[in-house]
Amino acid sequence: MKILLVGDVMLGRLVNEVLKHEPPGYPWGDTSAIFKKADLRICNLECVISDKGQPWTITPKIFHFRTDYKNIAVLKKAQINMVSLANNHVLDYEEEALLDMLETLDRNNIEYAGAGISFVEASSVAVSDKIGMIAFTDNEPEWEIGDQPGVFYVPIDLEDKRAKVLIHQIKEAKKDVDFLIVSAHWGPNWGYRPQPGHLPFAKALIDAGGDLIFGHSCHVFQGIEIYNSKPILYSTGNFIDDYAVDEVERNDQSFIFLVETEGRKIVRLKLYPTVIRNMQACLAKEPELKEIVFKMIELCDEFGTKTIWHDKDRYLEIQIR
Repeated sequence: MKILLVGDVMLGRLVNEVLKHEPPGYPWGDTSAIFKKADLRICNLECVISDKGQPWTITPKIFHFRTDYKNIAVLKKAQINMVSLANNHVLDYEEEALLDMLETLDRNNIEYAGAGISFVEASSVAVSDKIGMIAFTDNEPEWEIGDQPGVFYVPIDLEDKRAKVLIHQIKEAKKDVDFLIVSAHWGPNWGYRPQPGHLPFAKALIDAGGDLIFGHSCHVFQGIEIYNSKPILYSTGNFIDDYAVDEVERNDQSFIFLVETEGRKIVRLKLYPTVIRNMQACLAKEPELKEIVFKMIELCDEFGTKTIWHDKDRYLEIQIR
């Protein structure tokens, strides 16, 4: 089984404007050949897909991300099978838009995790071909699921009762799937190194039954740690957006993460370097390609993670064992 993951996919604002005259495949650039290699494709959907709703006004918020209803075709074009909705933009246009999007995802057979109309829905596992995903976030605590639609909010504190619930949910979910991904939209927007509290928290999620930690929220990628032969992707960065590019922390650079499994074990993890250009994801080229790769190698070295660059096929292999 080949599982493909990419970080934040934001189809709102200027991306939405481009999609008024460009085809649904435009945001994926020249990455489609890599997507076709996968059996299952997953992203963090960093916007709401709907023509409904009004910008969130209950608490101050600068950025609101919404893309037109028709742009569900963008996810379909890339054959996205599953999305994480536990993030700080899924309720940008309040409950009406979120509920509309959930119906749209259901109609298009795209599984989702991390948000919903009830705690049971938001905290449940999304499943496709015996691959499961649970999604949570420590962003936007006011969006915590309760008597109203919301997200599976979990503080990064193993002593917090909500973290204990997450651990329980992971243990229960693992009983029904062959491979379990834990999606974590956590921490601040910047920083090439994960927050100190993320390290023990991620390991606890793996000890509970997680097979791979799929981190995002930070706009740049972070190093990968291997724990008990299981990868912790602390941050997968941005994949599609319209953001201004920081000259130091390059939020336009990331990877396509391709996980290859045999049964319940990961046997290979390949990283294909990408860069965002003109609101679309593109496979990185020289000299920027080597800059991205060397940065990831440096960050992985800090965790003792071994890497191999495959020049012919243009991917960085992360050694699992």
